Amino acid sequence: MPAPLDPAGIAASRREHGEAVMLPAAAYTSPEVFAWELRHVFAGAWTCLGRADELAGGPTTHRALTVGDVAVLLTVDGGTVRAFANVCRHRGHELLPVGGASDRRAVVCPYHGWAYRLDGDLRTAPGMPTRPDDHGLVELPAVTWHGWVFVDALGQAPPFDAYVGALDDLVAPYPAAELALGGRHSYEVAANWKLLVENYHECYHCPLIHPELCQVSPPASGENWRLPGAWVGGAMDLREHAETMSLDGRTGGRLLPDADRRTVRYLGLYPNLLISAHPDYVMTHRLEPVSPAVTRVECSWYFPGTDIDPSYAVDFWDVTNREDWAACESVQRGVSSPHFRPGPLAPDEDAVYQWITLIAGVYLDPAAALRDACRPGGVTGVAGDTAGEERS
Repeated sequence: MPAPLDPAGIAASRREHGEAVMLPAAAYTSPEVFAWELRHVFAGAWTCLGRADELAGGPTTHRALTVGDVAVLLTVDGGTVRAFANVCRHRGHELLPVGGASDRRAVVCPYHGWAYRLDGDLRTAPGMPTRPDDHGLVELPAVTWHGWVFVDALGQAPPFDAYVGALDDLVAPYPAAELALGGRHSYEVAANWKLLVENYHECYHCPLIHPELCQVSPPASGENWRLPGAWVGGAMDLREHAETMSLDGRTGGRLLPDADRRTVRYLGLYPNLLISAHPDYVMTHRLEPVSPAVTRVECSWYFPGTDIDPSYAVDFWDVTNREDWAACESVQRGVSSPHFRPGPLAPDEDAVYQWITLIAGVYLDPAAALRDACRPGGVTGVAGDTAGEERS
């Protein structure tokens, strides 16, 4: 089922780089498109729900979340996180309200008391003449990758290994699963979620709005990758004096042993996890779309130990984030104008081009677009083009 958008507008975003333009205005403003995205983008892909040590930590054994527009129940048993449809197999009552959590060793439906083990098997069905053993919970694909939990709420995305593709090798030198949470900020940005991702994937704007960033990283530096997987990203250099991204360029922590010392990797895993891998810490932005024009952002910083004062990284990126959010909110107001017309992309906005063409392909056929992204060459943009190079 294609998105409710003008096919001509989508086609204009899928032309070759240099001829392609932004997505049509309705992609950023339409409630109908937003509802379609909840089902086909967020529920229909491997969406990041957060960190395994937080979702599976403490006494909680199961919790209810929404992935796109699909209610999901996460269970935790012996550190293993599994996902199920948040639907009782008796009469369809939700097992927990969204946002709810429980520390019980069984999932008990509050309607008629049907109870399920944490592996989804039906344990008891009060009042039934026999227990219908074939009525366990509907399990959904779930994986834990480098410490983050992902769920495919429709069960239709490509296998996860193919989905992340070459991204796994780029993240591996930064041992995210072993790092400790040092800081977290939550933002509510008055802009469409895709505009935040587009902004993340280019530094064309940096000289005008990020003076702090430009002091430690040349805005025209680096290159972007084009490799298999449903992701977009590249690396930028650090200036000669800089050890990391901070207000003075110095690290207040410890360098990661296998990390690249002279670059920062900016990696966006479709649809909602942005991973910024630094020589001494990893920062993530996890996006939760609230409405066509509002996005909730959970920004987290992870360090090699709990003895590190995170402020050197948190303060730098909080300033930078707020500069970005103001720009994205201005773009949201612009695309909402009756006078907006999709504009062209600059040559060095090739990562934005990859992102926009991935989204445009998903609008036409989600399964085909994700399948194509997992082929050699990765996200290429041009319809039918599966060629690509490692760097672009």
